[in-house]
Amino acid sequence: MDPVDSSSPLVIDTERLVAGGAALGHEPSGRVVLVDGALPNERVSVHVLDERPRMVTAEVDAVLSASPARIEAPCAELHRGCGGCDLQHAEPSAQPELKAGIVADSLARSVRAGRLADIPIVAGPALDPWGYRTTVRCAVTDGRLGFHRRRSDDVLAVAGCPVAAEPIQEVLRTGRFPGASEVTVRAGVRTGELLVVVDPSASDDAIVAHGVRVIGDDELRAGRRAWFHEVVDGHRLRISARSFFQSGPVGAEALIAAVRRGLGPIDESTRLADLYGGIGLFAVALGTQRPVLVERSASSIADARVNLADRDATIVRSSVERWSPKQMDVVVADPARAGLGRDGVAVVADTHAEQIALVSCDVASLVRDVELLAAAGYRATGIEVVDMFPNTHHVEAVTSLVRA
Repeated sequence: MDPVDSSSPLVIDTERLVAGGAALGHEPSGRVVLVDGALPNERVSVHVLDERPRMVTAEVDAVLSASPARIEAPCAELHRGCGGCDLQHAEPSAQPELKAGIVADSLARSVRAGRLADIPIVAGPALDPWGYRTTVRCAVTDGRLGFHRRRSDDVLAVAGCPVAAEPIQEVLRTGRFPGASEVTVRAGVRTGELLVVVDPSASDDAIVAHGVRVIGDDELRAGRRAWFHEVVDGHRLRISARSFFQSGPVGAEALIAAVRRGLGPIDESTRLADLYGGIGLFAVALGTQRPVLVERSASSIADARVNLADRDATIVRSSVERWSPKQMDVVVADPARAGLGRDGVAVVADTHAEQIALVSCDVASLVRDVELLAAAGYRATGIEVVDMFPNTHHVEAVTSLVRA
């Protein structure tokens, strides 16, 4: 395959978005080109970032023919070089369908290989694309908070972040953290609580608004506890400094709604296993009285005990892969990006649950896990894409499965 001629512009007609958020097109020779910053059905002039025998990665220089979904990215910090929000050039209302297309593309390649039957894929409702993030991890430069520049380790100090909740934006604007290398800002937007975790340690010189709790990462490692609260689906939840939580309460509620749609009616007596259960989000919201929650994070387990105090819950601190499965009616599994894998699927299958709701935050692991679950006797009945992270390429999806 001849190398790209860098002396003349490379013009690409894009076809679709693929996992990672790039738009796929082809050179005249047929070689695949993945273009960052492009949307489906555009003609773009690009510059090459990396070239391999079977694939080229590139970035948009100019849009020659634009998608109807294309807009001018509104964030000033993005134009200054911030490396976040890589889908801001797409109209927010179009983003759920674009992400459903990414899932469909990944699934279609598996279908063509003969491993899966067609699975209905739907895009969930579009969520507010601004002010939704309630946890933001920042780099620090000269005491100011910022984010890494695109394709760089350099830190760009910022005056705000339009996808961050307003209490977090206030910390971005006015907070100062001398000596810090990283700062994580967490907000309970419906309780008004704000928690700032400073790595490596909290300095007396830190500047934050009155009432903001600041704690050092070294204090957390030494065993000191810190948490805040958020209200989700009518439930007040405790979230410790080191515990995982979704993008924000609105996103969490959208995810809960998708799981409910996927599972259909369940009642207080339903035997529910909440695997990779975290602070107990699904075990709390789905309303069963005797859920089993399995989670390996110590801080999340401590939160789950508080959040499920009014239930006769069994809370197990263990990796899912080491848990001894019990007979269940329903399993909700929300693994990390790596997905269930073979060991996780084996545990889920050993519950003999009639229904599964699989929450995935990576398209490749979603497809692999659905394939493994199919081999274990489960049939996927539908996938709902939940746009938990508007203005980014990140995909969250709920796959509903039943025993075949």
